[in-house]
Amino acid sequence: MSKFKAYKKRLKEAARDPKISVALKRAIESYRKNVEEALKRFPHTLKLAEEVRAIKEQSIPRMEELVGQACEAIQKNKGKAFLARTPAEALEIIDGIVGTGKLIVKGKSLTGEEIDLREHLEGRGNEVYETDLGEYIIQLLGIKPMHLTAPSIHVPKEDVAHLLSRVTGKKVPPDIAIEVATVRGILRDKFIRADIGMSGANVVAADTGTLFQIENEGNIRLSTSAPPVYIALVGMEKVVPTIEDAFKVAEVTWRFAGYTVPSYVNLVSGPSKTGDIEKVITYGAHGPKEMYVIFLDAGRSRLAQDTVFREALFCLRCGGCFYECPLFAVTAGHFGDKYFGGIGAIWTAFVTGDLADAAPLTYSCLSCGRCKVRCPVEIDAPQMCLELRKRIAEGS
Repeated sequence: MSKFKAYKKRLKEAARDPKISVALKRAIESYRKNVEEALKRFPHTLKLAEEVRAIKEQSIPRMEELVGQACEAIQKNKGKAFLARTPAEALEIIDGIVGTGKLIVKGKSLTGEEIDLREHLEGRGNEVYETDLGEYIIQLLGIKPMHLTAPSIHVPKEDVAHLLSRVTGKKVPPDIAIEVATVRGILRDKFIRADIGMSGANVVAADTGTLFQIENEGNIRLSTSAPPVYIALVGMEKVVPTIEDAFKVAEVTWRFAGYTVPSYVNLVSGPSKTGDIEKVITYGAHGPKEMYVIFLDAGRSRLAQDTVFREALFCLRCGGCFYECPLFAVTAGHFGDKYFGGIGAIWTAFVTGDLADAAPLTYSCLSCGRCKVRCPVEIDAPQMCLELRKRIAEGS
């Protein structure tokens, strides 16, 4: 009951916070407008989304097999790949690569948030910079992300200006363009000086071992190509059979994330290489000399075996469902912890916690179904939450 009381208090405080209300109102209006424009320009996306659901339906039951194929392909590409069954195992692998006292630039990674990666690395004496603008704001504020793709969605530009003024010691006005330029100036040399770059991936092709990374800022491209060592942490549910499948998943993901087309789609298959001298392939040109990919299980294989909740693994992390959720609209990511909303209840139950941890989120879901309507792969989170309530009541 203490968890419920603390959670209820947090929701009430968030619902009464005028800053969250202002920031979410602006973001929701922008998102809906952007998606409407994107689907109008590219109407084939809806049909493509049906194909992507079919890809996921075929891939998730084969997850172990596909991860094995991906690891083999990455190793053939002169990278190194691992399957970590637990967060502790993933962190141990990363510690063995990173060591201590390193400068690390990190792209946004929900899987990294799941295992508290930045905090762990900092605790071992490393200097870690989140390079996504929203994540950098969250890091400076010392708080948790409030959305999958827009972690600082609840922070209005006025608060960002105050924060950056404090960090730089100079007056930064609440002008978004100036705020973005300020962060660019702060982080620019970190990419060049970094010992290690880190990121996640939106989707991975098993046949080629290619990691797809969708972005707009260019920070992931810099984080994965400038430092001499690159490490990717990827949930094992992200693997699909072929590179053609991966292109389809990527396109649907970025479109429902609110973009007609992203500024960058990075495809990374191995460390940098060149064959320009006598056509002899040599590794370690301008980009990383070393590439490591850690696939994380952490309950995903157990979730894949549950026919009732399996489709939670279809989630593309586009974040569209949150913009339609009535509760998220007034509380932001306080409706959740590391994963949010109705879909977050399922992930919490199987991946980041247990039934007790998932209970507050599960009983918060209004079962209105608006998230399912928005979801590109039609994940029925409300129905799964109802089933999860039943299991919680039965103690199973």
